[in-house]
Amino acid sequence: MNTFERALFPALQTALSDQRMIVITGMRRVGKTTTLHWMLDQIPSNNKLFIDLERLDQRAVFQESNYDLILNYFRNLGLDTSQPLTIAIDEIQNVPNLPSVVKYLYDHHGIKFLLSGSSSYYLKNQFTESMSGRKLVVEMYPLQFGEFLTFRGIPFRQRTMMEERKFDRHEYERLKGYYEEFISFGGLPGVVLEPKAETKREILKDIFASYINIDVQAMADFRKISELQQLLKILVMRMGNRLDYSKLSKIVGISRPTLNEYLEFLEKTYVIHQLPAYARADRSVSLGKKLYFRDNGIASVLSHPGEGALFENCIFNQLWVCGELSYLAKGSEYEVDFIVTPESGNSVALEVKYHPTLSDYLRLNRIAGQNGVSESWIIGHEPTPGYENFLWGGLFF
Repeated sequence: MNTFERALFPALQTALSDQRMIVITGMRRVGKTTTLHWMLDQIPSNNKLFIDLERLDQRAVFQESNYDLILNYFRNLGLDTSQPLTIAIDEIQNVPNLPSVVKYLYDHHGIKFLLSGSSSYYLKNQFTESMSGRKLVVEMYPLQFGEFLTFRGIPFRQRTMMEERKFDRHEYERLKGYYEEFISFGGLPGVVLEPKAETKREILKDIFASYINIDVQAMADFRKISELQQLLKILVMRMGNRLDYSKLSKIVGISRPTLNEYLEFLEKTYVIHQLPAYARADRSVSLGKKLYFRDNGIASVLSHPGEGALFENCIFNQLWVCGELSYLAKGSEYEVDFIVTPESGNSVALEVKYHPTLSDYLRLNRIAGQNGVSESWIIGHEPTPGYENFLWGGLFF
């Protein structure tokens, strides 16, 4: 099976060598099934099996109340349950009792499980604390821009320091077309590999329809799906902005508790992310969270937020791998788009500007200094005549 390398593959390779079960969770069509197949391919033994719980016949096996019958199913397929055995199970959210099945077979027969599910919402509610220490949960997100380039066969040099991402005219000319595509259509693998723009849009519409018709219906007890869809379209137009929860609930026509329930579900099913304020922000003013979508393509098929909003949303999705993310604000006086705090190192203030200027940088540098942040950069989309001292978004791989 021809599989493109993902950034999380080395960590998964390491985890294959111990006995913990590996659970991969993420939004639809993000590459979980392909990753399960890849992990199985890394195991030299033939004593392994792939199970797809979207198939009714295989789903019925794992709905047995007598778990020993599941062992017989493995044996009937020629597997040796007395030897190290690896079972990969896709779409685990389709069998609510699956965690109990897995725990029994793991504890009593030492079976190594590789599992995938389409939502942390499901995992949080179904995998109990009794599985603590027995599982490694890996969250899979749409492709980073470097992975996008890998999928398209385009060479690039990885950059780890902010300084290395300064605007480079030659790299800008070489990669800007790919970066524009990444901003417009996002990083879901099937969309990235499709060459035609119109077909990309059709794939994205199909993914969103599947999310509404399958994931929402199966995992949530929402009486009015139309309310959730209306909320999503409104949220796209507020992408990159602080949320006013009272105003939002009035616009959609739902109560504040219902709004909170919808937002929690959307976040835990990898559609949106609510970005908190930086810890050193002025706490005398109540600051809401800023809203971003986990994939630009999904946001684009819901509404038309504008080029600037899509660019900032894209930068959010490129930055979260760099460290803990937050934003900085002091009431309505000022706001800085992102504060990145690496696990080791000092925080960095980052402001996103479609056309960056020197005055943008001077303002950012002043605000960052006032809040104890010593490093600050403007992230730009297009160079401005006479000013190229900014980080280019297309160099965040």
